Amino acid sequence: MPNDERILETMPTGTLGLIPTASCMELGKKVDSYLSTWREHREHEHHNDIAFKEYHKESYIIEPHIPRFGSGEAKCVINQSVRGYDLYIMVDVTNYSMTYSLCGQTNHMSPDDHFADLKRVIAAVGGKARRITVILPFLYESRQHRRTARESLDCPLALQELYNMGIDNIITFDAHDPRVMNAIPLNGFENVMPSYQFIKGILKNVKDLTIDAEHLMIISPDEGATNRAIYLANVLGIDMGMFYKRRDFSRVVDGRNPIVAHEFLGSNVEGKDVLIIDDMISSGESMIDTARELKKRKANRIFVVSTFGLFTNGLASFDKAYEEGLIYRVVTTNLIYQTPELLSREYYISCDMSKYIAYIIDTLNHDSSISDLLNPYDRIKNYVKKYNDAKNA
Repeated sequence: MPNDERILETMPTGTLGLIPTASCMELGKKVDSYLSTWREHREHEHHNDIAFKEYHKESYIIEPHIPRFGSGEAKCVINQSVRGYDLYIMVDVTNYSMTYSLCGQTNHMSPDDHFADLKRVIAAVGGKARRITVILPFLYESRQHRRTARESLDCPLALQELYNMGIDNIITFDAHDPRVMNAIPLNGFENVMPSYQFIKGILKNVKDLTIDAEHLMIISPDEGATNRAIYLANVLGIDMGMFYKRRDFSRVVDGRNPIVAHEFLGSNVEGKDVLIIDDMISSGESMIDTARELKKRKANRIFVVSTFGLFTNGLASFDKAYEEGLIYRVVTTNLIYQTPELLSREYYISCDMSKYIAYIIDTLNHDSSISDLLNPYDRIKNYVKKYNDAKNA
């Protein structure tokens, strides 16, 4: 464990408590397992200090109960004391598999329902915890982060509402636009990138990649994803390119301006493996169109890499693209709900983020810096070197 020795002698901020809502319970249990295992085997000279009371437990999970009335209204009940705890609340606002009864009808939970449940958990804590950190893997309303017309600013409003309720920190992953933190400039907001987990997941599952400028290239599907592409291209020492989406601003279809054409800016991709990287796959139309344009330019294997696989229009278009040879692999994380159908696809690679989240929680509980966790440059370099050494052996 790379963080273990660094945090051994620092005092925990409070007794660690992990509160995953039902939407995030599977990921929460994996995180909990890592934390319990590490702390069971950790040695430190202050083991008997009162500050380390309940330092190791079989489980740190405090399960919230959120029953609903027949009208669909709800409340949160926490059946144990949390006074003095350092709490980490985990919520997946995209988990549409959760249902509840609304006037006799089965209703699927929306992001608004999950966010309301998050506020109920904070309210149930009642200000008794020493510190509350909210882990929102997919930042609620993150695509509504700026005003372009007379419209609501939902993401900044949500952030302000959470801090007004007394939380201390928000941890999210690959925010659509991290500048939304400007809405809460005096409060904690950590935007964590899963770059290392992407590279690790791909190299674990694909044994014949050649990582150099002659054989591999990073592509941004639009101008919004260029920072992600530039970072990975620089770390891996390869070239990058980007597509510019030319839109028809005179029409609105399904809440957005339709794309007229994809214009490519970059060097020759002929014969190269390509990683198309973005923050989320929504319908997937943009990613598949980008892959099609790259195939026209004679690219070799195409990896579609994204932090969040929403797949709002289902998997049929990706199945077809795979059969046609447009895409080789689809890579996303387990930060949000994954359908059994997605996990069963032979072209799908899932990147497990639970160990990374456990490192962050463990380090923050000791009030230590997470700067090295936020910048995975050295870890990516080391993993690529190990991969190359194994391939050349």
